[in-house]
Amino acid sequence: MPVDPQILRSGPGAAAIREQRLVAVLRRVEPRERLIALVDDLVADGIRIVEITFDSADAAADLEAVRAHVGEVACVGAGTIRTRDHLRAAIDAGAAFGVSPVLDDDILADALAAGMPFIPGAYTPTEIDAAWRAGATFVKLFPGSSLGPGHIRELHGPLPEIETIVTGGVDASNAVGFLQAGAVAVGIGSAFGRMSNDERRDLVRRVADLQ
Repeated sequence: MPVDPQILRSGPGAAAIREQRLVAVLRRVEPRERLIALVDDLVADGIRIVEITFDSADAAADLEAVRAHVGEVACVGAGTIRTRDHLRAAIDAGAAFGVSPVLDDDILADALAAGMPFIPGAYTPTEIDAAWRAGATFVKLFPGSSLGPGHIRELHGPLPEIETIVTGGVDASNAVGFLQAGAVAVGIGSAFGRMSNDERRDLVRRVADLQ
């Protein structure tokens, strides 16, 4: 039986994302030793939400390894979930949440049935509203950088109850702007890897100042 979406929206996984507001999206970081080292750096810099994308053969094993390494201090989820097999593998690996670049009703329903907070991707107001009505924990606005913070602000006018996470082209220069415009969190991918420790810590401080 599906879990009430409101329960997942108020659960610990969703609460952690709302509190931290920065999601590190780690895509095909190889080998695993390099992935673990990067996660160590991110956690040390104050980034406590990690998304391992499921677009490589080793994604589930990578997620398990990251959870074993930092699971007590970080919330580790699975991204790029585009099939039901991806979802099952993510659940079996212990993912705290799931993310997809698209809205697939079957995958979202399976996630709800499993009690997993799930964040499908959407772009237009119609897609965003449909994802929320279908039970999304948050809605991933993707790709976000092509829209800009002003679009987020306008979107939340008629759709104030929908909590969005902006991903795609987000970096240190625009992350705070998206959050100020009303996004609950932002997902940052390769830009995190290009930042120095000081730059990441500065971004964490600037985001914390918004609280």
